[in-house]
Amino acid sequence: MPDGFFVDLEALRKAASGISTILDAMATKKVSDIDAPKDDFGHDELAAAVVDFCDRWNIGVSHLASDGAEVSERLNHCVKSYEKAEQHFQLSAKGILQSSSGRDPGAS
Repeated sequence: MPDGFFVDLEALRKAASGISTILDAMATKKVSDIDAPKDDFGHDELAAAVVDFCDRWNIGVSHLASDGAEVSERLNHCVKSYEKAEQHFQLSAKGILQSSSGRDPGAS
């Protein structure tokens, strides 16, 4: 039987922060930055293929960024929930040990 579990809140915070950092970096580099005028390709079909690729890639990056933001948000929510639960358990334990009915007979 396990002795309980441990959640590394700092690791969750770092994961959420890392995702946010990556999303910020992605926001500065647009897919359209690699797109060029059709004349630069010298071939209409190649130019159309690059435009189609960039459009599709942009959709994928947009979905990835949206999903990443959701993961980061949920990790931060988990940290707050664990912290709130920990505070609740600490206050509950403190209340039991400092009962108003008198001195704890097991504390001698």
